[in-house]
Amino acid sequence: MGKAKVGDKIQIIEMLGEPNYTGRVGIVEFIDGIGQLHGTWGGLAVQEENDRYIVVEGGAKN
Repeated sequence: MGKAKVGDKIQIIEMLGEPNYTGRVGIVEFIDGIGQLHGTWGGLAVQEENDRYIVVEGGAKN
């Protein structure tokens, strides 16, 4: 699992307690103050300390 950045496309491998999120793919839209990833995969945030994901594609370089 790598560190995702805003604009990266990620795939959720495992979200603790949320089996329906397994395999979902989306774009990271923002990262909140405690490091949770929010994006287009659904309404729940990915938590670095509890969930597993992979970066599928890096976002645009600024």
